[in-house]
Amino acid sequence: MADKIWFLIPELILLAGVVVVSVLGLSPRKMLRDCLPAVTIAFLLIACVVTPFLYDSDHVSRFHSVMPMLGKYVNMMVCIVGILLALTSAGLIDRRQEASVQSGRAVFDALRANRGEYYAFFLLSLIGVMLCAHANDLIWLFLALELTSLPTYVMVAMSRPSRLAQEAAVKYFFLGAMASAMFLYGFALLYGSTGTIVLTEMQAVFTQQADSEAGINTLGIVGMLLALLGIFYKIAAAPMHFYAADVYEGAAAPVTAFLAFVPKTAGMLAIIMLLSTMGWFSPSGNLPQPILTMLWMVAVLTMTLGNIGALLQRSVKRMLAYSSIAHSGYMLIGIIAGPAAGGTGIDGLGAVLFYLLAYGIMNTAAFSVLAGLERNGQEIESLEELAGMRMRHGLMAAVIAISAGSLLGFPPLLGFVGKLYLFIAGVNAGQIALVVIAGLNSAISAWYYLSIVRQSIMAQPGPQSEVVVRGEAIWPRCAAFLAALAVIIVPIFSWGLMKAADRVTNSPDQLDLLSETQAYQAVKTDSRNP
Repeated sequence: MADKIWFLIPELILLAGVVVVSVLGLSPRKMLRDCLPAVTIAFLLIACVVTPFLYDSDHVSRFHSVMPMLGKYVNMMVCIVGILLALTSAGLIDRRQEASVQSGRAVFDALRANRGEYYAFFLLSLIGVMLCAHANDLIWLFLALELTSLPTYVMVAMSRPSRLAQEAAVKYFFLGAMASAMFLYGFALLYGSTGTIVLTEMQAVFTQQADSEAGINTLGIVGMLLALLGIFYKIAAAPMHFYAADVYEGAAAPVTAFLAFVPKTAGMLAIIMLLSTMGWFSPSGNLPQPILTMLWMVAVLTMTLGNIGALLQRSVKRMLAYSSIAHSGYMLIGIIAGPAAGGTGIDGLGAVLFYLLAYGIMNTAAFSVLAGLERNGQEIESLEELAGMRMRHGLMAAVIAISAGSLLGFPPLLGFVGKLYLFIAGVNAGQIALVVIAGLNSAISAWYYLSIVRQSIMAQPGPQSEVVVRGEAIWPRCAAFLAALAVIIVPIFSWGLMKAADRVTNSPDQLDLLSETQAYQAVKTDSRNP
């Protein structure tokens, strides 16, 4: 227990941040209320800096988990992207109320103030993602997923005072409840199949079942399929993707950026943890065929429907929503590929972790531009509002062009490197047809990504774009600039980051399991071919 608490120090730091921002948000002093984004960023920085020092070999050896090192990479990734998201959110909440108080038209009322609660929910959701990486039983994993999701329902509703946001929040909540019920029922079936909720024990039971003539029992397969189907809602993968465009459009741009990264990361981590119990370390070395078939179909449908849906949009936010769906399909290639045999080559799971970091940065860059500009007091949303942006907002035009190019996978930007690792992992795993389909989908996506570039860089200003001005807060534009800079610079260090992701998904215990699997397969092959 002490070892588990030791690895939860970053989460405890952020929990302290939740308390601090909740109290500061109620302060009658405007200076303290204005410090909320800075305080949030400070706690994220502290948690990020502390994380590497916690994962020494002594503590890791006593921490029983399917992937004991996973939290090291995930915590730092979440904190880094979280800092960009916090900058993007600065100046969003209580904007009208603060303007009324500043002008003397109203008196500050703590009961009506929401900024403290917003940043508290912000940090709680990030804590949920971190807890997913430390989960070693189904109850912990369920609670971590819900801690990630529940704050986002409120964040959508409070992000802007409009009926569209309220509608989006209600739709998001009820569909999220349905998805939670689905994967919770899957968890119940997994428990019924194995007699345990502990992931490491479940892994041992499924390995024994796979080694028998009967194979993994039907109850376990059905339970895993239901659990994955429910978790697909978190990553906006088909057929659980229909809510994404409406919710992303209804929420304010900073919250949409948050939704595109945080629940998706938690969902991907949950999928990795669950499949680690059943597939890659079994005697066959592969996922069971029904699960592999479902993942393959979902990956193809997700990337295809996402890209086709984006082609039909004129709203930038809806376009990026469908883009987010398509990127979930790309990431499933790494899930299907799994860990590299013997710990050599490009690791599929490591490629997924690296791509989550890349996607978080480049997607936040795009949404930060939308959050940093406004038209008639409202955030910009349509392609027409981007027309001729280079003439009045040259830096923001460059940022959104860079982010769109990176999301497309244009070399040598960060998105290209991330897709390259995913595709190499897929080819190494023999999923050539899937990689070809993903390549064709990337070509399709060029149409709408390049339309964003064309509108912002090449098109002439129109009636809608001429009245676009900078927002009151400078911090979203700072986040956009920093994220765009990272999209250009991080590829230089991509191989080191990729190897770091490999190390956390291929712990010594896992490599031993993979080696045993390979030896088992060799003996089995020799026995069949004397």
